[in-house]
Amino acid sequence: MSDLTAAHPVRRPRPTSVDQRNDVWLAAGLFVSAVLSTALGSVAGVYGSDATEGMQWALLYSLGLTAPLAVRRRFPEVVVVVIAVVFFVGVTVRIPDLYVSNIAMFIAMYTVGAWVDDRRRALWVRVGVIVAMFVWLIVTMFQTAIDPSDEGLSRAGVFSPFAAMLLLQLLVNAGFFGGAYYMGDRAYAAAMSRSALEQRTRELEREREVTAAQAVALDRVRIARELHDVVAHHVSAMGVQAGAARAVLERDPDAARTALLGIEESARSAIADLRQLLETLRTTAGDTDGASTVQLSALAELVAHANDNGLPTTLTVVGDPVELPDLVQVNIYRVAQEALTNARRHGGPDAAADLRLRYGADAVELEVVNTGRSVAAPMRPGLGLVGMRERAAASGGVLETGPRGRGGFLVRLRVPLAAPVGTGAPRAGVGA
Repeated sequence: MSDLTAAHPVRRPRPTSVDQRNDVWLAAGLFVSAVLSTALGSVAGVYGSDATEGMQWALLYSLGLTAPLAVRRRFPEVVVVVIAVVFFVGVTVRIPDLYVSNIAMFIAMYTVGAWVDDRRRALWVRVGVIVAMFVWLIVTMFQTAIDPSDEGLSRAGVFSPFAAMLLLQLLVNAGFFGGAYYMGDRAYAAAMSRSALEQRTRELEREREVTAAQAVALDRVRIARELHDVVAHHVSAMGVQAGAARAVLERDPDAARTALLGIEESARSAIADLRQLLETLRTTAGDTDGASTVQLSALAELVAHANDNGLPTTLTVVGDPVELPDLVQVNIYRVAQEALTNARRHGGPDAAADLRLRYGADAVELEVVNTGRSVAAPMRPGLGLVGMRERAAASGGVLETGPRGRGGFLVRLRVPLAAPVGTGAPRAGVGA
C-alpha cells in the first residue's frame, strides 16, 4: 500500500459535474447580491463623496468579483489571485460594497486550502495573498494616520477612538483570513479521509470477494478429498473382486458368485458412505452436533474389509485409547483408508498390510506398513498422498511416507494430543 502511494501520490477526487454546477449557481447568486449591495451602499452614502458613481462600474466590479467563483474548484489559485486584485481595485476606487466582496474573498481563500493537492503551493499562494493584503492594510492605515484633516474619528488620548478602530481592523482581518485558512485545511483533510475510507472500503470489498472465492475453492477441495477417500477405497476393492470373479468364473462358479456378492456389498457400502457424506456436507454449522462421518472405532471394519478384498491386514492397538476430537478421528481414519487402498493397488498380489494405532502420553500415532512391490523411483505425488498431507496438517500432525528398504511402503501419521488444529507441517514423501 505504501509503495503504491509513493508511486502514485494521493490526490483529492476531482470536482464532479454537480460541484461545478453548484459553483455556477453560487457565482450567479453572489453577482446579484454584489449588485444589490453596491446599489444600496451608494444610496446609503458609503465612502461619502469619494464613492465611485455609475452603475456600469458597479456591474463591472460585481462581475469581476463573483464570476471567477464559477470555476473556483478547477482553478483555485488563479481564482483567489483574480478576486484579490479585483477586491484591491474596488476598495481603492471606492466601490460602495462592504459585504459581498468579503464573502467572495473568504470563499476563494477557503477553496485554495480545500482543493489544491500540492500543499506547498497552496501554502505559498495563501500566504502571499494574506501578506499582500496586510501590507496594503498597514499602508492604508499609515496614510490615514498622517492625514492632516480633522475628519473622521478623534485621535486624542493614549488609546483614542482612531487607534481603537485601527486595532479593530487588524483583528477582524486576522480572524477573517485565519478562519479561511484553517477551514480550508480542515476541509482538505476531511476530504482525504473520506477518500481513504472509500478506497479502503473498495479494497475490503475486493478482499471479501477473494475470501469468498477461496472459501468456495477450499470447500470444493474438502468435498473432493472426501469423495476420493470414499470412492477410491470401495472401487479399488470392487476392481479386485471383479478380477477374481472373472478368473474363476468358468471353473468355480461358487467362488465367482462369492466375489460378485462382495462387489455388491462394496457398492452398497460406497453408496451408504456417499449418502452419509452428502448429508454431512448439507448440514449447516448450526445444525450439526460435531459428529463426523467416521470414527476410529471403525478401523476394525476397515481392516475386515481389506481382508475380504484380497489384502491380508492386521490391526494392533497399543496403549489406552483417549478421547480425540472428531476432526482428528476422521482424518486418522481417512489416512489409514487411503494407505490400505494404495497398498492393495500397488503392492501386488502377494502384498499384506499391518495397521498399528498407538496411544502415547503426548501423541497418537498411526502406522500402516505393507509388503509387496517397492517404488523403484520417486513418483509425482498423487491425489491420495496430497489428501493425506492435508489431513495431517489439518490435525496438527506430521506425516511420513516412503518406500521401505526391504519392499513395500510405509505411512506414519503422528498427531500431538495437545496440538492445535491446522498447525502441522507434514513432511514430503512419495506416494501413489
